[in-house]
Amino acid sequence: EVQLVESGGGLVQAGGSLRLSCAFSGFTLDDYAIGWFRQAPGKEREGVSCITSSGSSTGYVDSVKGRFTISRDNAKKTVYLQMTNLKPEDTAVYFCATSAYSLCSNSLRFPGSYTYWGQGAQVTVSS
Repeated sequence: EVQLVESGGGLVQAGGSLRLSCAFSGFTLDDYAIGWFRQAPGKEREGVSCITSSGSSTGYVDSVKGRFTISRDNAKKTVYLQMTNLKPEDTAVYFCATSAYSLCSNSLRFPGSYTYWGQGAQVTVSS
């Protein structure tokens, strides 16, 4: 059974930092790109960041560039999202997901191209 478990969410003041983790089991992590998405109340799910299977390439939505960093440790079967200089508009439930492909390309625009999803982690940024 494939499982993705996010952790590290919480409440933080604007300007603060959080690191989300996504732990995988029942899945060969090495072969697939991984994405982070978020969904705020009343809004559509938004692609935030993606990392290729090898970790050699990453992508970010414009609103988080320079503030968020995605990384992966295939040996630990874990993908991370380091979030700094957080803003109230970053408040959302954050999800990790497995791509059907090894590369990111434009996959953040197409959540339907992701196969497995975690349950989500709440991130709340207060002003």
